[in-house]
Amino acid sequence: MKRRAFLHGSLRGTAIAIGLPWLEIFHGRKAHASDGFPRRFGLFYWGNGNKTEKWLPATEGENWETTDILSPLQSIRHKVSVVTGMSLKVPNLIPHTSSVVGLVTGQELISLGGDSWTVAAPSIDQLIAREIGNDTIYRSLELGCVAEESYSWYGSNSRNPVETNPYLLYESVFGPTFREPGEAGIVDPRLGYRRSALDAVMENIQSLRPNLTTHDAIRLDQHLEGIRDLELRLARLQEDPPTLAACFRPEAPNSSYPPLNGRPQFSEINAAMSKLIAMTLACDQTRVFTYCYVAPFNNHLFLDAPDGHHNLTHHEPGEQTKVVEITRFIVEQYATLLAELEAIPEGDGSLLDNCVVLGASEVSDGQSHSQEEIPLLLAGGAGGNLRTGIHHRSYTRENVNKMWLSVMRALGINQSSIGSGESYETDSLSGIES
Repeated sequence: MKRRAFLHGSLRGTAIAIGLPWLEIFHGRKAHASDGFPRRFGLFYWGNGNKTEKWLPATEGENWETTDILSPLQSIRHKVSVVTGMSLKVPNLIPHTSSVVGLVTGQELISLGGDSWTVAAPSIDQLIAREIGNDTIYRSLELGCVAEESYSWYGSNSRNPVETNPYLLYESVFGPTFREPGEAGIVDPRLGYRRSALDAVMENIQSLRPNLTTHDAIRLDQHLEGIRDLELRLARLQEDPPTLAACFRPEAPNSSYPPLNGRPQFSEINAAMSKLIAMTLACDQTRVFTYCYVAPFNNHLFLDAPDGHHNLTHHEPGEQTKVVEITRFIVEQYATLLAELEAIPEGDGSLLDNCVVLGASEVSDGQSHSQEEIPLLLAGGAGGNLRTGIHHRSYTRENVNKMWLSVMRALGINQSSIGSGESYETDSLSGIES
């Protein structure tokens, strides 16, 4: 079948053609088996970009050679693909902000005047969660190391909150309601009343709709869907836990990680978060997470740097050795997360093999706010649906949304397009697909 296929027929002698959505058979392939384990998605995001000349591998294809910044990935290089030469196709109206919105939603932001703005659509992690996150207690988790905000949107004007305290994450996921495989279920007699609460008022809600503005109707729908999610979560707490051999209740992390000498405990927080993320996936509590390591504009004091991260990207002279050192450190933190996922066995492989974990920043060079050469790392392969251990380079400044389409389709999501206007894309990035 051709890449763009139609169903042809006739009605009363008139020829008709109905367009078909993207299907795996268009590409001459089908989803790879993953031994029955679910596929998961994760985003590891950091702000302020990198130094492109220290990032780009010198070789392409398999067995790519690690560079200065990418050297922390050496031991797990065979599970990671580097994608270079890709561009964000959104107007760069607000430095960093336009770029991060373009990266995570695939669309340009909506300016509300001055510094006010909103997103035009849910972030792509939420599109993914709506497809693969409905069978878990948590449809998605939004986490951070020291970031004060998540870069995950449920919809326009609906930003998901971020959790940066590993202990609070532990309490939420592995607290009193968590059950290891084989443990007895929870019976809550109030559950029936809570699950039917929305149904009882639905008639009144429908009568309210004709009086709502368009934006209020959207907000109401988002609110109702959130209630439905809560009801489904309560229901799943009564179900038997998944019988996944690698699942167990992890040790509780420290209750807090206060700064030391004015510098955040980056490595300690990340180590705790990485362990919890890995076990949350292993226990099938969620299949989607976003992890914002540090936000754009952040001025945290890394390592022994004399100034904040964002300031250094703009004002450090010469080859910006401190900026390079900080970015290498962040890649090391990404590698820590991958190592935790790789350490958990699933079937003949690892938990990481059934994931795709995207590592990305919103710009390449932080000083110029460039939207060319967006740094992209893809780890895991999504159950064999994405190639790993390669450096794939685009020489035509292809749309980052092509990468997103490949990721979504590798997860089994039949997504036909992403974006709008200049960012609109229907083709995937075939060079990274298995």
